[in-house]
Amino acid sequence: MPELFAYTDGACSGNPGPGGWGAMLIARDGDTVLKTRELNGGEPETTNNRMELLAAINALEALEKPSTITLVTDSNYVKDGITKWIFGWKKNGWKTAAKKPVKNEELWKALDAATQRHSITWKWIKGHAGHAENERADELARQGMEPFKPAKKPAKSK
Repeated sequence: MPELFAYTDGACSGNPGPGGWGAMLIARDGDTVLKTRELNGGEPETTNNRMELLAAINALEALEKPSTITLVTDSNYVKDGITKWIFGWKKNGWKTAAKKPVKNEELWKALDAATQRHSITWKWIKGHAGHAENERADELARQGMEPFKPAKKPAKSK
């Protein structure tokens, strides 16, 4: 039976600033890649954490039917948030342990909802460490950010 993987990443030029997210969905049978799907998008004024969350949300929402999937991220914020912190946030009315509002609450709620139909193994990997699929997710995130970056001024000719 094929295994399903999602590799996700977010990028931001300035934090906040223009940002993008990227996701790569891969179905594998052992070492054989059966199918690949790439997704990306961006926003004009955002943060890196928001883009990391949107990458995971969009990867899971792209799955047409309930699936067993390994979601690979280089964001401890996303992995720890969804596997550890979210339970306390929900119990505390979306407040942190310090009684402050949870940042990006609407995206955490969207990610929580997106996880409900799937069986997910969350895996963290070090970013920018030569992992091919993570590097591709980063490229997709940067492509998603590109339309929102300010235009470069042409160099003055002498």
